[in-house]
Amino acid sequence: MNNVNDYEQFISNIKKKTGIDLSLYKEAQMKRRLTSLYQKRHASSFMDFYRALCEKDELLQEFLDRFTINFSEFYRNRSKWMELEEQILVPMLKKKHSLKIWSAACSTGEEPYTIAMILAQFLPLKSIRILATDIDETVLKKARKGVYGERELQDLPLHMKTKYFTYSEGLYYISEDIKNTVVFKKHDLLQDPFQNNYDLIVCRNVFIYFTNVAKHALYEKMSQSLKKGGVLFVGSTEQIFNTSSYGLTCSLPFFYRKE
Repeated sequence: MNNVNDYEQFISNIKKKTGIDLSLYKEAQMKRRLTSLYQKRHASSFMDFYRALCEKDELLQEFLDRFTINFSEFYRNRSKWMELEEQILVPMLKKKHSLKIWSAACSTGEEPYTIAMILAQFLPLKSIRILATDIDETVLKKARKGVYGERELQDLPLHMKTKYFTYSEGLYYISEDIKNTVVFKKHDLLQDPFQNNYDLIVCRNVFIYFTNVAKHALYEKMSQSLKKGGVLFVGSTEQIFNTSSYGLTCSLPFFYRKE
């Protein structure tokens, strides 16, 4: 059993080594996931595990993959994507034909590519540009390749699957035209600065892993990054309370508009 000091020292060392502040993630969840990892790697404590991370680059990468949540699908929670299209994007596109969009914590790319395919119904592909970011370079590499299995596409509308994917030997390859609409960059939500004047920020199924202090800071930063009338789209278990304190209003469940 590890004492608290062992974990606190681990957190401190990881922040110095990687810049990642694990104290902003919910402790019980983080300790549970990391304990299972270090036990699998035959370490006896968090600090024993840290020493191993410093010696083996592949173990450090495994650690980074474990503490991030890399599960995504196209059109995950399909009804919410339909609401995004019909009640958020269509009204926006009636006013302007170019939107500034950020897919934050994008994982392996399903989310920003979904946004691109929705927008492609209304705009020429060459006019669509989406910033997609994640803290994990490994998932960003996969996102840039745009190759997926059947499971990731299970909720994708058939017309999009047919139009934008090529199937070969059990895998689906997204079209170069869609890939070219998305720019992937490494970014730490908790540490790095945000750009401004976004029409839409999509950040789903991420806030649930952060402490209340971290969530409060992120809501404030994301609100500041939206232009007036811009929308923050969050996951279906991530209701924001006290929206007015962030300068937001709830226009639909899990869609928050900047006042």
